[in-house]
Amino acid sequence: MIKGLISSVESMGLVDGPGIRYVVFMQGCKLRCKYCHNPETWNMVGGEETTARELVKKIAKFKPYYKNNGGVTFSGGEPLLQPEFLVECLKECKKQNINTALDTAGVGFGDYSQILPLCDLVILDIKAINQKDYKELTGKDIDAFNNFLDQVQQHGTKLWLRQVIVPGMNDTEENIKNLAKFIKQIKNVERVELLPYKSTCKTKYENLKIAYRLDGVEDMDEEKCKTLESSLRKVIIN
Repeated sequence: MIKGLISSVESMGLVDGPGIRYVVFMQGCKLRCKYCHNPETWNMVGGEETTARELVKKIAKFKPYYKNNGGVTFSGGEPLLQPEFLVECLKECKKQNINTALDTAGVGFGDYSQILPLCDLVILDIKAINQKDYKELTGKDIDAFNNFLDQVQQHGTKLWLRQVIVPGMNDTEENIKNLAKFIKQIKNVERVELLPYKSTCKTKYENLKIAYRLDGVEDMDEEKCKTLESSLRKVIIN
C-alpha cells in the first residue's frame, strides 16, 4: 500500500481554490524560492506518513462544508514529487465526489498524464517567465515548469495563475506587461492573482537555521499590488 508524507493540513482553507477547502501540504520540493513560506516542506523526509485512504477519510469528514464549489487542494512543498501517492489520493476523492485542486509550481518528475485527468483545477505558481529570473529566484532551470504547463494545456485543465510580487524584484509595470503577454497565450485561464510578498515566515527560517535571503526586504504594499493586478487584467483582456 502506497504511503505519502504530509507536512500539515488546513481543514477550512479559504484562499487555495474555490469555496471552503481542505488543504493538504505535502512534503518535499526541488525549488528553493527566496520568498518560500514553507521551508519546513523542502526535504523529502519528515512530516506524517499516511495512506491515501486514511487521508481522504479525514478530508471527507468536512464534505458538508464544501457544498457546491469547495473541496480539497493538494499543496506543499510540491505535491508532484509524490506522484503515486497523489494519484491514489485523487482517485479516492473522485470516488467520494470531492472537488480536487492541485496547487503547484509544476516541478515534478515530468510525466503528469495520470495526475491531470483527476484534477478539476490547477493553481499554478508562475515564479518568473524567463530563464534568468526563474533561476535567480528558485535556483533551478525553467524547463520543468514549461513542460508542466505544456501538459496542462494539452489536457485542457482549468487554471488559476498566481505570481508573488516582491518589492524591487518584479513590482514594475514592465514585469506586468511581460507577464500579461505570457498569460494571454495560455488557454483555460479562469483566474489571475498577484500575491503581495510577506516576510512573516522569517521565524521559520530562524528556527530551521536556514539563511533568509530576503532579509531586509519590506512587505509588498497591498494597494500597489492591487493596482498592478488591475493593470495586468486590463492588458490580458485587451
